[in-house]
Amino acid sequence: MTTRTAAEEALAGKPVTHRRILHIAVPIVISNATVPILGAVDTGVVGQLGDPVPIGAVGIGAIILTSIYWIFGFLRMGTVGLTSQAEGAGDAAEVSALLVRALLIAGAGGALLILAQWPLFAAAFALSPASAEVEAAARGYMEIRVWSAPGAIAVFGMTGWLIAKERTRGVLVIQLWMNLTNIALDLLFVLGFDWGVNGVAFATFFAEWTGAALGLWLCRDAFAGGHWRNKALVFDPARLLHMANVNTNILLRTLMLEVIFVSFLFLGARFGDVKLAANQILLQFLYVTAYALDGFAFSAEVFVGQAYGRKSPAAVRRGALMTSLWGFCTGAVLGLAFLAFGAAIIDLMTTAPGVREAARAHLGWMVLAPFVGAAAWMFDGIYIGATRSRDMRNLMFLSLLCYGVAVATLIPLMGNHGVWAALLVSFAARGVLMGWRYPALERDAAG
Repeated sequence: MTTRTAAEEALAGKPVTHRRILHIAVPIVISNATVPILGAVDTGVVGQLGDPVPIGAVGIGAIILTSIYWIFGFLRMGTVGLTSQAEGAGDAAEVSALLVRALLIAGAGGALLILAQWPLFAAAFALSPASAEVEAAARGYMEIRVWSAPGAIAVFGMTGWLIAKERTRGVLVIQLWMNLTNIALDLLFVLGFDWGVNGVAFATFFAEWTGAALGLWLCRDAFAGGHWRNKALVFDPARLLHMANVNTNILLRTLMLEVIFVSFLFLGARFGDVKLAANQILLQFLYVTAYALDGFAFSAEVFVGQAYGRKSPAAVRRGALMTSLWGFCTGAVLGLAFLAFGAAIIDLMTTAPGVREAARAHLGWMVLAPFVGAAAWMFDGIYIGATRSRDMRNLMFLSLLCYGVAVATLIPLMGNHGVWAALLVSFAARGVLMGWRYPALERDAAG
């Protein structure tokens, strides 16, 4: 074991305070808030064309690729939990090795997606009931964006490592760079060059590769001590097995979560292009909620992970409670903001009258979502920090079953409203089930 610097030791040993939570969370909240803003700009730029087809194409293409990429979301989640625990235990060599392992996985995974893009896309569209026009435009979008897969996936690992190091300002810098670059190129390629849906794809391609390069530079201190060149450490069988177990369970959990979100979009598409476009616009509200709450969930990952590294159940409880307080308050503020300003935001995002009307009719679900989903998002952070990935996998399976029952019963009764209701049922089920298992997580912190 390699000891940390005195500054790192002092930071990891400090109690969790509101100031320390905000030090981690505020840059994450700001950076994550720009992600749905980017989605809104993507949607809004093609929305100016006055045709629901480009809106649906960007929406369905983006969610398919994002869903595929997020299969590798275990790199972000697993890296935070494992690195935070290594920080808490004072193992600086393992902290560096974890970043190297994450980057190797990202490179291999991204290359695999590029090679397998045609069967992956064919399978995705086989499940999609979207119109032929939407599918053709979405396929062109995806065939451009997939070439930045290694960079996009590498960013997961690098941001997880920076979060665990409590260097979330670096995460903010990466996200701002990627999103501002993407937005500027969106405007240039779509409105300036009239490239349409393909212009949105090229903008994202350049943003993801340059973001990955910037992330490597911000993580450069991981390579300063020479631990990253220690092959015996990087490829240590016991550590690799532990990382594989954690990440495999997170991967399975993520796949089940993606089943929910992808099926949500496809189920909504069955009600026509107008409602598909309306659902895509409303999803931007949901993304705002998720990314804002993630700021405090990430704080929970760090503090619970460090507490596990120090084997302190009391510190686990303090970290979980204090970060969750901020998370629930943030969710309440967002729900009220959607109630007050949601209709005006919808009108800014599309000029199509039918899409506006359909989106307003379903806005109430967006008002409820932050209140219903806050517990699920915060418990995700707590469980990731504790690397309780087996529990996450099992409880997600039960939540998926609840979602399936809701889909089967509510959609025939409520149509597209039933699609949204089923999604919120899955949020509620996850929060309740993870709350039920939380006492075991706290007990196990003692080691």
